[in-house]
Amino acid sequence: MSVTPTELCRGMLAALDASEGRRKRRSRNTTADSIGLEIQRELLTDAVRDAPSDASFERWLQERCAAQGESDGAHRAMALMIWHEWQLASQLEGGGAWLTTGARSDDREEAGDAT
Repeated sequence: MSVTPTELCRGMLAALDASEGRRKRRSRNTTADSIGLEIQRELLTDAVRDAPSDASFERWLQERCAAQGESDGAHRAMALMIWHEWQLASQLEGGGAWLTTGARSDDREEAGDAT
């Protein structure tokens, strides 16, 4: 099964819930983490909404970065991370299965999530 960019981004959004739970439990200042996660969430939400095709996903991410301006390295970094995740998931047999089936995580279960 090959995963589409939309499926991957939907699954990554679910996985962000677990990341947020871990971030909140850390004793250090996690402001930078929360900024990066918010940028990532925004890109993923937009990708699910826009549903770019496999062939146009890279261009779609590039356009989102260009809209932020040349000095916004944080958006470029998050877009690049999403692109790499999709490349890996689309090339591995069953690589996107974990994400597309709800991205189960012990962190989510600890928070009372039955997913």
